[in-house]
Amino acid sequence: MRIRHAKLLRSFLDENEDRLELVFLPPYSPELNLVEGLWKWLKEDVINNVFYHTTDEIRKNVGMFMDNIMRDPMKIIDRLCIRM
Repeated sequence: MRIRHAKLLRSFLDENEDRLELVFLPPYSPELNLVEGLWKWLKEDVINNVFYHTTDEIRKNVGMFMDNIMRDPMKIIDRLCIRM
């Protein structure tokens, strides 16, 4: 069942139609999915062409990557957001 047809959601959408505009993405659109962009960035900077001996090493480096990008929100926006 598609989300816009869910009965529980219908009344909420009707009550808030003046405040909300639903924008539906094409069925396959990874370039519009910010998580896909973040995953690609993480793989480029942390995972690709690296051999980790333990999962703790991977967790540590992923954590450092996340901590690093969170220090500069504009870097995230510049990297992941589509400017119109």
